[in-house]
Parts: sequence; structure tokens; C-alpha cells
Amino acid sequence: MESEQRDELAGFLQVLPPVEFCCVYGSALHPNNHDKSKMVDYILGVSDPEQWHSENLRMNSDHYASWMVNLGGARLISGVADKVGVGVHFNPFVTWNNRMLKYGVVRMHNLVQDILNWDRFYLSGRLQKPVHILVDGVDIANVNSVNLRAAIAAALLLLPSNFTEKDLYAKICSLSYMGDLRMLFAEDRNKVEKIVQGQLDLFQSMYKPFLEEYETKDWLRFTSYDNNVAKLSQACSVSATRSLVSSLPPAVRNQMGAKLGEKKISSETGRVFSEVLVGSREEAARCMQKVLRRTVMVSSVRQAVSGFLAVGFVNGTRYLSQKMRKAWNSRR
Repeated sequence: MESEQRDELAGFLQVLPPVEFCCVYGSALHPNNHDKSKMVDYILGVSDPEQWHSENLRMNSDHYASWMVNLGGARLISGVADKVGVGVHFNPFVTWNNRMLKYGVVRMHNLVQDILNWDRFYLSGRLQKPVHILVDGVDIANVNSVNLRAAIAAALLLLPSNFTEKDLYAKICSLSYMGDLRMLFAEDRNKVEKIVQGQLDLFQSMYKPFLEEYETKDWLRFTSYDNNVAKLSQACSVSATRSLVSSLPPAVRNQMGAKLGEKKISSETGRVFSEVLVGSREEAARCMQKVLRRTVMVSSVRQAVSGFLAVGFVNGTRYLSQKMRKAWNSRR
């Protein structure tokens, strides 16, 4: 991202209360994107959302639906996000510096837990795709490395023995869309392909260190290159499958263990942990896919309901209609 563009996007933070983490994502990441008509998306991490929203209501009350401001303010906003949704409150259609913005506010604890465990698989899925970090007071970039390694493992379980880098990134990108109800009627059917094609260089720089790490473990192998896109292969044995499953986040492994069975293993240090019983690669892949699909489905429904409550009927309908228009155009 060009420094001028970065400074412009970071400038928005000056009109908000302080945050501990901030990233932008979507088309704003493209260095040649100067189209100010497209909405810029932010994720903001704060230690205390209720306190943050309370201060932001004083500074920017126009960012919120009027009925929420009148009926309870910050406590109601945080409550809707946590109890109805998945812990994120989004303010869409915010106008600043002749640009249209959308920002989501999340408690830092919830963000870290989702990154490490995939318990809601909402923001963790977003952070598996390219983002540009503007503020990182708690080193989320380092924490997210766990998320990226796990994303590779999950994608490899769903891929054949031979594939390309593009195949891998497309599979990673699709993980957090499996089971998302919006994909049925309110998202571009070519969304994954467009994300990977438009940000291929960003995916490569983002995942290269982890792919090289997986290569040293003999979990995958670079076979050749075609136009700077690697062709790869992987072992599909039961042993290799067990290794991939063991690299998945705890929340996913626990649910897989409940379905497939598990056994207790003692490490050299005396620590006891559970290992998912893997009978075949196909069985493990199907089980993981079901777990992720259900997690994403539940999160997408909860966040959709939370979104309509939080932004109000008019803005909620406006946002959904824009999504549906894109989806319809992609199917024509």
C-alpha cells in the first residue's frame, strides 16, 4: 500500500476514540485503487467496547442508528454485538473525507480467542485473507500466524495430492464462506475467485513463510512454477492427515473428536492431550468441513440479526440490497 494511501486511511482514526488494533481490508488494499465510491472496510479492536462506544457516541453520534442511541447507547450496542451477534458491532455508510466507510468494533479478548480457536470463525476467517494493519498495539500480526498455519492445514485436507498456489489460496479463502447464508443470495458467486485473482501477490507474501515451514515438515512440496505461481504436491496418507488435523485450532479438533472419537496421548513432558482418531483422509476432511460449515452458518445468522438491530431497518436494507445486487449481477 502506498504511503499516501495508508496515511489517508489512517487519518480516519483521528476522529475516533483510541483503538488497540486496526486493519483495513477489501479493495482498499489495491495500490492502484483510487475509486472513492467504494466502501472502505475497517476492523477496530478495543479493550472495552462499551466504554469505547460511549465515547464515540459523544464524538460521532451520527455513526449509529438513532433508536439505539435513544434507547440505551453504548451498553445496548455492546449487548447486541455480544449476545445477539458474534461480538462485532458494524457501523456502515459512514462518510468521512468524501469516502464511504464501514467499521466493525470488537473486544480484543474476543478477537484473540477467535484467531486462536476459531470458536466463531468470523474475524479469524477475515484475517486469513489479506489485510493492511494500521495499528497493532498488542502484536495481533504475530498472534495471527497461528491462524494462518491452521488455515493452510484445513485447506490441505480439502485439496487433492497435486494443486497450485491459486488452488490453495482459493480453498483458504473459501473456508470462512462455507455455510455462510449470504453466499446463497447476497454475495457475488465469483467472490472467492475475484479475491484471489485481485490480491494474488498479497496472498503470496502473506503465506510464503508458512508454506516454506510446511515444506520443511514434508507436508507439502514445491514441484515447479508457472508465471510465478507455484505448483505443489502433498502426501495424502493417514499419517499426514493426522498431522494436519493436529494443526487445526482446539475448537475444531474438539468437535471432530466428539464425532470421530479421540484418544489420550502423553507427551515427553508429561502433558496429556487428546488426539482425534483418523480412519481415512476423506472421513477427516468431511468431518472438518461439517464442523466449519455449522460454525460459519451459526455465526452468519447471528451476525445478520445483530446487524439489522444495530444499524436499523433502513441502513440494514440498504446494505443488504447492495449485496444482493452484486450477487444478482454475478449470476447474469
